[in-house]
Amino acid sequence: MKFNTKTIHGGQEHDKAYGAVMPPIYQTSTYAQSTPGGHKGFEYSRSQNPTRSALENALASIENGNFGLAFGSGLAAIDAVMKLLNPGDEVISTNDLYGGSYRLFTSIFERFGIKFHFVGMENAANIENYVNDNTKLIWVETPTNPMMNIIDIKAAAKIAKKHDLILTVDNTFATPYLQQPLDLGADIVMHSATKYLGGHSDVVMGALVVKDKDLADKLYFIQNASGAVCGPQDSFLVLRGIKTLHIRMQRHCENGRAVAEYLNNHPKIENVYWPGFESHPNHDIAKSQMNDFGGMVSFTTKGNSYEDAIKIVENLKVFTLAESLGGVESLAGHPASMTHASIPKEEREKTGVVDSLIRLSVGIEDEADLLEDLKQAIG
Repeated sequence: MKFNTKTIHGGQEHDKAYGAVMPPIYQTSTYAQSTPGGHKGFEYSRSQNPTRSALENALASIENGNFGLAFGSGLAAIDAVMKLLNPGDEVISTNDLYGGSYRLFTSIFERFGIKFHFVGMENAANIENYVNDNTKLIWVETPTNPMMNIIDIKAAAKIAKKHDLILTVDNTFATPYLQQPLDLGADIVMHSATKYLGGHSDVVMGALVVKDKDLADKLYFIQNASGAVCGPQDSFLVLRGIKTLHIRMQRHCENGRAVAEYLNNHPKIENVYWPGFESHPNHDIAKSQMNDFGGMVSFTTKGNSYEDAIKIVENLKVFTLAESLGGVESLAGHPASMTHASIPKEEREKTGVVDSLIRLSVGIEDEADLLEDLKQAIG
């Protein structure tokens, strides 16, 4: 089954009760049993819910995995992965990553004895420099948030397999429409399903997908034992979002290219970060592991002025100044004061997240309107 068909039919079946084409919203906490332990596959909705199960099957299908798990948020999904570890274990993580991930790693799990190494992975060989007997997991984000750095998943997977490590890839920016990390050697794929998978800025959710049953069983145990699951209404919304993922991503990519090229030719813009440029670091790797380059674009103004950046984002009319990304509407953010504010300024600036950086999530509106909006806002 091709990807565009999988988004609609993958892992799905019609409702057994009445033949409903869309899985119903099973808004229930518990299920009748004929005898203790005698049930129809569902006993309590923290453990399993038919709507969530339909979503988890769809997630597994579109990522070419065997097992999907849905959580109450992207951070809840990351939290579950970290709970595979024990005190004294070490993690090698991308140094340019979502601020919430950094905060979870450093403010929560470091207190429990997990050690994190934040490494520039544009050259994947750098990962091996930090591997030791305590290393258990490699955390990759590609493209990274917000600098759009590209990390070679195959190369990272080779290192992980050599040292018997778990490789997890945050695939939120690319989505399985553009990139399928499990096929490139990753062990776990993570999504903030709040973003492109949901696609309509109306739900908060996280997801994990794996191929290996033993690993899936460990994660299912953590999901149930920790309880950070999503509800049936949210599951329904993300399942509905997935059904249009392929056509939305096509437009996100088209508009993203137009915006990136416009900014790259603007006299008041200093740097544009978008992996579709031949000059972008690891562009060739992006071409080899992605089907297109997505709708995320970051840029800085000439002079690297904080004031200029704030003026631009406040003057936008079609782009909305807001947290998050991946919705049908275009959003603009100022990472230093918004999504990445939890990262110390000194650490942020080492990776390029300077005060003049603006991150755009390019939506699916008319291209001409988006370019006109940028024109009037930048001046």
